[in-house]
Amino acid sequence: MNFLVDYNLRGQAALLWGTIAAEGWLELMPIRFVGFEEVGLLANSSDRLVWQAAQTNRMIILTTNRNMKGEDSLEQIIREENTMQSLPVVTIGNKERLDEQSYRERCASRLVEILFDIENYMGVGRVYIP
Repeated sequence: MNFLVDYNLRGQAALLWGTIAAEGWLELMPIRFVGFEEVGLLANSSDRLVWQAAQTNRMIILTTNRNMKGEDSLEQIIREENTMQSLPVVTIGNKERLDEQSYRERCASRLVEILFDIENYMGVGRVYIP
């Protein structure tokens, strides 16, 4: 499964990826973190474009700060466009704490749990972790 990593999470995503790899999860399932540039998005792409790119490419958005303000906010787009076939948006509760190994390990475990049970997360909109 591919995660579309929000542009503001790139550095911390590398740490999270390292934790996933170190815990051996990559041996059990394919997990890939994809940056905006790999799907043709700019750093300042609107939430609507990010959502559409993720759903079109069957990726789970991994973010920390997409907000609920405005008609093009991620929350509004989820309300308008989410279906039972839509992949969830995974929102990390505290980006700064990804520097802490124990928090990062909990986030990594939750990501893997979501992937193992992805059929039950289809259409839920947003999932907060850890």
